[in-house]
Amino acid sequence: MPIGILASLGVATILYMAVAAIMTGAVPYHQLNVADPVALVLNRLGMPWASALVSVGALAGITSVLLVLLLGQPRILFAMSRDGLLPQAFSQVHPRYQTPHVTTLLTGVIVATASALTPMGVVAELCSIGTLFAFAIVSGGVLVLRFSQPELPRPFRVPLFPVTPALGVLRCLYLMASLPGVTWFRFLGWLVAGLGVYAAFGRKHSLLNRH
Repeated sequence: MPIGILASLGVATILYMAVAAIMTGAVPYHQLNVADPVALVLNRLGMPWASALVSVGALAGITSVLLVLLLGQPRILFAMSRDGLLPQAFSQVHPRYQTPHVTTLLTGVIVATASALTPMGVVAELCSIGTLFAFAIVSGGVLVLRFSQPELPRPFRVPLFPVTPALGVLRCLYLMASLPGVTWFRFLGWLVAGLGVYAAFGRKHSLLNRH
């Protein structure tokens, strides 16, 4: 699995760089700061049919990603509830479909409300800073666990340790620092709210804490 993930990232990176090189060779780069740069380039090259095809593919791709995320988040809440970090109501399973219907409905309502009332730029920045923070924690966890629990079984070991995880933490923090200050305030507010839920409920009811 790790080899497949890294290989996919490598292929995607090469393709993105190749497409960016072709686009900036066809159209001045300062004109590509739009929502659909690939479609813009194809229109400039006189291929509107290709532009329409790319736009349809982009919509399909975005829709599939959103569906995957909307299916993943309810199961994360379900797992947290099962571990005692959230109330047991979040770990209820539908008697017929055997899916976490409570967390699915909750996620759908929150996402729909946020997307209807929040500007797209704000949503994108919050998603970016949250994802970067999670990646920084994972990279930092690799550093800590390799020293604190070296005896743990590791089917896959991070290459070039400790350089690789350390660079991961630094790069994530660098990208987070480039985001606007108001995004940091929103992120810290959300983080404090989450820590409050953990301190008030999760820490006491955590199955790991009981053991």
